[in-house]
Amino acid sequence: MALLAIFLPLFLPGVIAGAAQPVRNGLFPLDVVDQLELSTMPKVETWMASKPASARNNCTLETAAIRREWSDLSVQEREDYVGAVLCLQKKPAKAPKDQFPGAISRFDDFVAFHMTQAMMLHDPQHLFASHKYFIWTYEKALREECGYTGYQPYMNYDRYAQDPIHSSMFNGNASSMGGNGAPSTYSGVIQPFRKPYDKIPPAGGGGCVMEGPFKDMVVSLGPKSPVVNSVPKNPRADGLGANPRCLRRDVNRNSALGATANYTYSLIMDNKDVDAFYNRYLGQPQLKGDNHPWGLHNAGHYIIGGDPGGDFYCSPGDPAFYFHHGMLDRVWWIWQMQDPTTRMTAIPETGSMSMGPMKRSDAAEIMVDFGFLAPPVALMKLLDPLGGYDGNFCYIYV
Repeated sequence: MALLAIFLPLFLPGVIAGAAQPVRNGLFPLDVVDQLELSTMPKVETWMASKPASARNNCTLETAAIRREWSDLSVQEREDYVGAVLCLQKKPAKAPKDQFPGAISRFDDFVAFHMTQAMMLHDPQHLFASHKYFIWTYEKALREECGYTGYQPYMNYDRYAQDPIHSSMFNGNASSMGGNGAPSTYSGVIQPFRKPYDKIPPAGGGGCVMEGPFKDMVVSLGPKSPVVNSVPKNPRADGLGANPRCLRRDVNRNSALGATANYTYSLIMDNKDVDAFYNRYLGQPQLKGDNHPWGLHNAGHYIIGGDPGGDFYCSPGDPAFYFHHGMLDRVWWIWQMQDPTTRMTAIPETGSMSMGPMKRSDAAEIMVDFGFLAPPVALMKLLDPLGGYDGNFCYIYV
């Protein structure tokens, strides 16, 4: 069966696995990136057909899991996802108590690891592949430990950029990822750009989330690099002590406007080299005449500013974090599939967050070690979502 015959119904109301269900929200026409993804699917089909069985690892397009955009999920599917996250927040932590005393819940385990490995996770070699593993590990926990039957959704920034506070992501109803924070005064999120773009301006929130499923959430770890005011100081200098407080959030339209579809499309189509792709994703070098030059990484991240979402180290402590990095993984996959023969094994060598020089030939030796969180894996096994990690990765984005 041709892939397009499988894929096209996923973009339109239809039937999946014999059960009628809405698979696209009619309020959102396909943007330029959605259209690019759709037009890329024949390349995906050709790529899969060209792989030897040893590279497919029993992953096929027919059996691949489907990661969908949040607003394309039904209300019940969104509530099921929220319920699984709340479940994870009630389960005890597995992180070693002597190292991570502030990790109270299973949800905190992911925050604790990110806090101690944030610089590694964002260097050129690890940003894409290691975050892919991080998101997959989180998804696995939701499914295996909390009974979630879906897959990690992503956030298409363009759908929410004009009015994120009233979007299905942040409107504060039971099927959202919680509401905005109460009004607060802070100066904005510092950025590595020339003035006047050295800060993402605040958007009026920043206080405790008062509505939605996470209004009673207790944040324990951090802060380590606080953004908003009035956040209690952690009892440990490394931020790993127990510091119970509310979830603070500034749902930030100023940041979201730097993540609209035109930025994403340009990132994918105007950067043929993986180093250029990595640097442009981080907004480097700064584009002249751009009023929102944050780069897709920062612009997407700080849509959910606040505490801990605006804290570089503790950011997975806001449950919406995983939607942002789901979008990153989707964008990277679309970029890879423009020329999969070359790009599927491409790893950035150097960039704005380089920890030191690396030869591309050294990439085969890199191991991604998540310690208590997940088994160590060779980085080269984490590049392909369709058969990578010995077949543990087998998914597409729609």
